Amino acid sequence: MSQTLSVSTLNNQVKSLLEATFLHVSVEGEVSRPTYHSSGHLYFTLKDADSSISCVMFKGNTKSLKFQVEEGLSVVVHGSISVFSPRGTYQINCTSMEPSGSGALALAYEQLKAKLGAKGYFEAGRKKPLPRFVNHIALVTSGTGAALQDMLRVATKRWPLVKITLIDTLVQGEGAKFAIASNIARADTLGVDVIIVGRGGGSVEDLWAFNEEVVADAIFTCKTPVVSSVGHEIDYVISDFVADMRAPTPSAAMEMILPDSTEMLQRLDSMMEQSHLLFRRLLHSKEEQLEQLKRLFAKRSIDEKLALMKGEIAFVERQLNDKMLLMHREKSAQVALLLEQMSFQTKQNLAKKEQLLSSYTLALHSKEPSREQKECYAQVVKAGKKVALEKIAEGETFELQTPHTILTAQALHHRKL
Repeated sequence: MSQTLSVSTLNNQVKSLLEATFLHVSVEGEVSRPTYHSSGHLYFTLKDADSSISCVMFKGNTKSLKFQVEEGLSVVVHGSISVFSPRGTYQINCTSMEPSGSGALALAYEQLKAKLGAKGYFEAGRKKPLPRFVNHIALVTSGTGAALQDMLRVATKRWPLVKITLIDTLVQGEGAKFAIASNIARADTLGVDVIIVGRGGGSVEDLWAFNEEVVADAIFTCKTPVVSSVGHEIDYVISDFVADMRAPTPSAAMEMILPDSTEMLQRLDSMMEQSHLLFRRLLHSKEEQLEQLKRLFAKRSIDEKLALMKGEIAFVERQLNDKMLLMHREKSAQVALLLEQMSFQTKQNLAKKEQLLSSYTLALHSKEPSREQKECYAQVVKAGKKVALEKIAEGETFELQTPHTILTAQALHHRKL
C-alpha cells in the first residue's frame, strides 16, 4: 500500500524533481498573450498545435533582447523549469530567446524599420537638402578609428578649405547608442553645415548601435542635415534610412558633400576663359558702337547743326520777307481804299452836318428873344430891375419895356392861372 502524501509534500517533490531534471531546456513555440509588466518582467505563453506552457523572463534578462516580443512570433526560448508549489503549476523561466528561423538582430532590425517607417521617419519630403558649398562639417565618430583618417584624407585632397570639428564618440558596445544620440544633438548646436555620423566596417553586432531607436530619434529631430556613413557599401543600418543622405562608406561621404578642388579649379579656368571671350566680344561690340556714334556725331556736329540752322533761318527769313511784302501790298491797297471811303464818307457827313447846322441856325434865329419882343413880348421892370410878372402885387406900379417903348402900368387885379 502506497504512502499517503499531503498536497504540499507532493508539490514540493514534483518541484524538486522537475527543477533538477529540467535544469537547462530549449523549447520552440509560438508566443501568445505577451505582457510587459511595469516592473520590466515579460510574461507570455508558449504554444504549439496541441499544448501550451507559461513562460516568464525577468527584467535582468529582457534587457538583452534586441527585438520586440509580439503576438504570434515563433521563437526558441532557453531556460529552466520552475514550479510554483502553492498552486502546483510550473513554467519556463527564460534566460534568453531568439526568433525561429532568423536571428534576433535581423528581426529587431525589421521591427524597428517598420515602426519608424509608420511614423514617417523615412519620408523623402522631410529630408533636408545639403548646402551646395559646405564650409564646416561635424564628424560624430570614433577619434581612433580608421574611418576618421579616411575622411580627413579625402577632405584634405578634395577641399582643404573645409573646417572639420571632430566629436569623439563611442560607436560600438554598451552605451554606444546613447553616446551617438547625445553627440548628434551636441553637433546640432555648433552651427555647422553638415553632420556626418558613421564608422568603419564590422559585423552586424559591431554596427548595431546605428540600428537603435534612440539614434534614429536623434537624427530625425536634428535641424542640421545629417549624412549616415556606416560600414561598407553592402551594410544598411536604420540611420541610413532616417538620415538626409546615405553614403556607402565614410570616405564616400566626404566625396559626396565636398567639391573636388582640381575639378573646381578647372571649372574656374573654363569660366575665366569664357568670361574673357565674352569680354572681348563685348569690347569689340562696344568699339563698333563707338565708331558708329563717332560717324553720327560728325554728321550731327555743331558746325553741321549751325549750317543747317542758318539755312533754315535764311529760308524762314525769305518766306517772312515775301509774306511781309505781300501783306504790305495788301494792306496798302486796303488803306488806300479805306482813305478813299473815309474821304467820301467825311464829305457826306460834313455836308449833312452843314445842312443840320443851317437848319439849327434858322431855328435859333426864329426863337431869338429880341425878335420875339419886337413882335409881342415886353420885359417887366420894377424899381429899375427886371422881375417876373408873378412878383407884381395888386396896386403896385411897374414898367413894360421893349427895345423901343417903355409903358408905366399899375396892377389892378392879380390872378394865377
